[in-house]
Amino acid sequence: MAKQETGANIGYEEKLWQMADKLRGSMDAAEYKHVVLGLLFLKYVSDSFEELHAKLKEEEYADEEDRDEYLAQNIFWVPKEARWSYLKVNAKQPEIGQMVDAAMIAIEKENESLKGILPKIYARPDLDKRRLGETIDLFSSILVGDKKSKASDVLGRVYEYFLAQFASAEGKNGGEFYTPSSVVQLLVEMIEPYKGRIYDPCCGSGGMFIQSEKFVENHQGKLGDIAVYGQESNPTTWRLCKMNLAIRGIDSNLGGEHADTFHRDLHKGLKADYILANPPFNISDWGGNRLLEDARWKFGIPPEGNANYAWIQHMVSKLAPSGTAGFVLANGSMSTSQKSELEIRKNLVDSDLVECIVTLPGQLFYSTQIPVSIWFVTRNKAARGQRNRKGETLFIDARKLGFMADRTHKEFSSEDIKKIADTFHAWRGTNDQEYENVLGFCKSAILDEIKGHEYVLTPGRYVGLEEAEKDGEPFEDKMERLTGELAEQFAKSKTLEDEIRLTLRRAGYGV
Repeated sequence: MAKQETGANIGYEEKLWQMADKLRGSMDAAEYKHVVLGLLFLKYVSDSFEELHAKLKEEEYADEEDRDEYLAQNIFWVPKEARWSYLKVNAKQPEIGQMVDAAMIAIEKENESLKGILPKIYARPDLDKRRLGETIDLFSSILVGDKKSKASDVLGRVYEYFLAQFASAEGKNGGEFYTPSSVVQLLVEMIEPYKGRIYDPCCGSGGMFIQSEKFVENHQGKLGDIAVYGQESNPTTWRLCKMNLAIRGIDSNLGGEHADTFHRDLHKGLKADYILANPPFNISDWGGNRLLEDARWKFGIPPEGNANYAWIQHMVSKLAPSGTAGFVLANGSMSTSQKSELEIRKNLVDSDLVECIVTLPGQLFYSTQIPVSIWFVTRNKAARGQRNRKGETLFIDARKLGFMADRTHKEFSSEDIKKIADTFHAWRGTNDQEYENVLGFCKSAILDEIKGHEYVLTPGRYVGLEEAEKDGEPFEDKMERLTGELAEQFAKSKTLEDEIRLTLRRAGYGV
């Protein structure tokens, strides 16, 4: 038998993706995603099972077909007809689609935590069975679930890489559930979820939870000290998240099914210590007209044509007394003068909830060219172990950081993430560095200063320009700024158009 790779070599994920992507042919990336990721999950489960199966077979008093032997070691029980070895032998059979579906059903039946989340799409007439067999052959050459592969997180790396590539291939729709890894790392490093309840109201494929668990592990914390809560409205993405967390052994509460966070909150009463989120930007059809008297709108009623400030207030309503939320929003949210949004932002600032705003460079996201920022809000600016920062807000302009990972996309380096996170923690008084304002990068502003800027929260208003820039803005920066401003104007125009249509419909005009 040919030796299986463990994926430790550099470029492994890219090589595997290139081979897998060739096999999809004319199939849409959005559909092929579930075909490939479902097979990867099945391979992982089988690798774990078959490694223990071989070990038990060699032990004199063990029964390799005893289900309890596997459950005792936290390994999913895989019936014979669902094992990868069986599917591999039958990969060229015309009935392979039915066999894979039957394998998914059998695994769900034997493992309660997987019930209802595995894809059963392989018998579809429009799925090329020859290519399906070739994909099975391709994955047969790798190991993702054995002990060695788990130790180096091979599946996690492949899964994350594939999600990123699918997001890129799908464009906007793909990016709705995928937040770039370096952005998630930045959020997690700044918020430091060591212990307590972590919540994501629009959890997508679960990246925030995975990075939070990695953070705890990397800082010698205990995974049992954090509890994960999430919600996702898209049914296929909800299942994808359940699979993504299951393969990593992350115990989570995502509710019993997919559901809209605004209209059916599955975690009523939850008070989270940490909230990490990347809500979909500038959503106009979120059903705000049915929630005008919602208890979450303590700072003002969000506009029906844009959900940004509904997301903010939902998250504020979920914070524990010393809880902190970090979330991504379109840059327009920092400066919008739309009446209700301005009023909400004013009330949030006056209530001393806005802790920090970070503007990010362009080209970080697969899904949008709209420039984005990270907001941090907290109920307690003098929490235990932190400096008393009441009446202060930190502004960081990180637009010049990041590097071009390819022709069209940027990423943060580990040094970039450290620079931003260290600045935040120095300002909070939680590391051994002394905070100081840096012209063109960071500024700690008091409430009166923010009032003087009419509650606009754009960091550029506060951090100023570096000395070298004062005589003239560099061409590259000017182009990036103007491109971002133009994208924002397009987004605002779309929101305004939606609001006009809504108003005309209410007035009885069929628009």
